[in-house]
Amino acid sequence: MFSERIERLMGSLIREILAAAQRPEVISFAGGLPQSSCLPKLDFSDVPQHLAQYGTTEGEPELREAIARQAQAMGIPCSADQVLVLTGSQQAIDLASKLFIDPGTPLVTEGPTYLAALQSFNLFGAKITAVAQRDGRLPPADLAAALDSVKPRLTYLIPSFQNPSGACYTEANRRELAEVLDAASTVVFEDDPYRALSYDGEAPAPLVSHLKKASWIYAGSFSKTLAPGLREGFLIATPDLYPLLVKLKQSTDLHSNRPGQWFIAKALNSPDYPVHLQRLRDTYRVGRDAMQAALEKHFADLADWQVPHGGLFFWLTLKQAQDTRVLLKVALEQENVAFMPGEPFYPDPQQGIGHLRLNFSHAAPERIDEGIARLAALIRQRQRA
Repeated sequence: MFSERIERLMGSLIREILAAAQRPEVISFAGGLPQSSCLPKLDFSDVPQHLAQYGTTEGEPELREAIARQAQAMGIPCSADQVLVLTGSQQAIDLASKLFIDPGTPLVTEGPTYLAALQSFNLFGAKITAVAQRDGRLPPADLAAALDSVKPRLTYLIPSFQNPSGACYTEANRRELAEVLDAASTVVFEDDPYRALSYDGEAPAPLVSHLKKASWIYAGSFSKTLAPGLREGFLIATPDLYPLLVKLKQSTDLHSNRPGQWFIAKALNSPDYPVHLQRLRDTYRVGRDAMQAALEKHFADLADWQVPHGGLFFWLTLKQAQDTRVLLKVALEQENVAFMPGEPFYPDPQQGIGHLRLNFSHAAPERIDEGIARLAALIRQRQRA
């Protein structure tokens, strides 16, 4: 009755957790939700009437030009003609999956990596190889070995404030990785939704800016900086890939929300936008520092972690490994605390046992210490059992 890919269809654990975490008594460190106080007022009172009509698949010219200007300033060689406005940056992953993946297609990612990307890649039948990060970097030799071994059609990377690890690769590491990728017959997909959320200095230039031969897709989002409910994102692609991605989007949803594009373009072109970004950084830095203090207080003997310099997450490795999916169930039922287990962030869930991801942007700083204390007490209790 159904297509064969339905056998590979998996639900999103994060969506299930977010539904459970809606209860006001729950302290949630699960989803990458923006702080509600940082969301802009959605004023559509002066939206042009012509935006009620169908639009072009590529997106509104004003928004595409604004995105291209920002990309060029980061060192990405592109024009507005290479920008495709999306219904959330998750759509970039879906389009790339449709473009490159057949059942059994080899694909390389970092280990760990974004769980919703794995969800899409698995749906289309990819055979995924994950290259482990080490000390906040991706070892070029390990990536080269994986590329030579499996010869993937697509390599998916998140170099800036990676979800879930929080790692931000140095410029030197990015240049080394670009050399490796240029030497391989693979398309590079750089996912970059967290770049603007940098708390200790700017992130290095995108990895794709260092590529000289490889075809690439660069994806970004406005969900972390403006309004996730509008579902506006974008991709930029090399000219050989762009026309195919446009046609795939046409067959998916025709075009993205035009009033939403108008709102985003208006924000990007406003002189107040840098002030807005700085307010986000200042707000989330407080949450980051509050979680770091709480972890030092309650988790020093339980886990290891690195302080993220941007993004929205801490990535913990428990000193006594346990299945964190089971831990989550107990934490919600007994302690009203939610987090993301580590297992869904790996192609092989067994690799994620003993890891957990904690978000610091949504819970109020005064509740972060309480939630971390509850979670630490539960882990100690389970270790004694």
